[in-house]
Amino acid sequence: MSSAPPDEEQRLRALGYRPVLARRMNGFGNFAISFSVISVLSGCMTLYGFGLGTGGPAVMLWGWAGVGLFVLFVGLALAEVTSAYPTSGALYYMADRLGGRRWGWYTGWLNLLGLLGAIAGIDYGAALFTGAFLNLQWGFTPTPGKTMLIFVVILLLHAVLNLFGVRLVSILNSISVWWHLAGVGAIVGALAFVPDHHQSPSFVFTHFVNDTGWHNPIYVAAIGLLLAQYTFSGYDASAHLSEETSGASVAAARGIVRAIWASWIAGFALLAGLTFAIQDYAGTRESGTGVPPAQILLDALGSGGATALLLVVIVAQLFCGNAEVAAASRMVFAFSRDGALPGSRLWRRVSTRTRTPVAAVWLSVGAACVLALPSLWSATAYGAVTAINVIGITPAYAIPVLLRLRAGDRFERGPWHLGRWSRPIGWVAVVWVACVTVLFCLPQASPVTVSSMNYAVVALAVVLLLATAWWYAAKDSYATPQRPAESAEFERRHSEDAVLGE
Repeated sequence: MSSAPPDEEQRLRALGYRPVLARRMNGFGNFAISFSVISVLSGCMTLYGFGLGTGGPAVMLWGWAGVGLFVLFVGLALAEVTSAYPTSGALYYMADRLGGRRWGWYTGWLNLLGLLGAIAGIDYGAALFTGAFLNLQWGFTPTPGKTMLIFVVILLLHAVLNLFGVRLVSILNSISVWWHLAGVGAIVGALAFVPDHHQSPSFVFTHFVNDTGWHNPIYVAAIGLLLAQYTFSGYDASAHLSEETSGASVAAARGIVRAIWASWIAGFALLAGLTFAIQDYAGTRESGTGVPPAQILLDALGSGGATALLLVVIVAQLFCGNAEVAAASRMVFAFSRDGALPGSRLWRRVSTRTRTPVAAVWLSVGAACVLALPSLWSATAYGAVTAINVIGITPAYAIPVLLRLRAGDRFERGPWHLGRWSRPIGWVAVVWVACVTVLFCLPQASPVTVSSMNYAVVALAVVLLLATAWWYAAKDSYATPQRPAESAEFERRHSEDAVLGE
């Protein structure tokens, strides 16, 4: 439910921040960025091969339905808090206001880890699919080195696109919505009508496959939920772009919720369409393209149809990665504005021409590149990168919700809220996040070796240790304005160098 939104520039000043970003995004654009970051044509397609061996069709389809429902609860609860605190800092600012500086500090670092892991996962997945496209079209042989080179080129493309300003980002995201919907429709339609053979409903909804090395089917099914949970992440992008959205107190909250349910429906259709069209299960898993969905398209539609639809997927993934860079760079900007990052004075600077945080964009893509480097040496590293995204960003979603529940009547609701459903929905969200956070720290393959270990837990531990160590160095410089009366002093301390002329 919602009421009339306040004047957003006035609201931002009341929260303690001087507006420096351009408010040029409308409500549809705000929804579009979260929908583009969730991107079923990225997450579902890039981890489809992972799903084939960790539970198979049954876990992919039922897991998608179940995970989507719980993520909707998380999104609803997070949207309510977003309406109360529509700032670029989003999750960590909410946690800071509701729980104190340390809550905000650790939430920020978790959120940042998840966002950077998302860029790495999305753009490396796009590089894998680009390699498969080149293989079908010109016989290109994908190798880890060649894939990494494609990945770097994609990162550079996304950095450059984001430097042109939020208006271009908003336009691209709006196009992305229709591209994704049309793309899912084209793929599902082609796979439904062109092939002579389809798998049975029994196969699609009940066939279980375990190639993990673990013997407990419940454990395997639980690990297999990574496909859905990884895809259903990034919807905090609507919150991170709230300082650039008109009517953000309502539009950002609605953007989160709409992006989740629209992706839930589209993703189920896509997974079902792909799975019904599998012609050779083993051949699909061992595809010479390196990408199982490409093999499904090739076997079902021939090289011409497969190439065309693969290009549709790649473009969707590029839209997705571009939107994620926008969200991550705003998080870097906001966290630096509050003095939390090493070199904050550089990362919080904003171009006077485009009103874009230029340095934050470059830091975001540079850090994502570093996260993906282990893929040069380990075949399981990509799964770890996606798990880094999940275990970094998912807890960050729940912390503001937990603190909002703890605050009770002290929480001042924004114009968009859940009314009497706030507490039950919030508790379901918190419990779900606690479960999946533990789940995706667990090893995904047995036996656990140096090459098969889930390094996501290592990345999480390293970030938390670094965040703890940096706290003692930066705790005097890190601060968010707690009350409107503090705005002038906070602005003097933290915003005096926020704009860099070009």
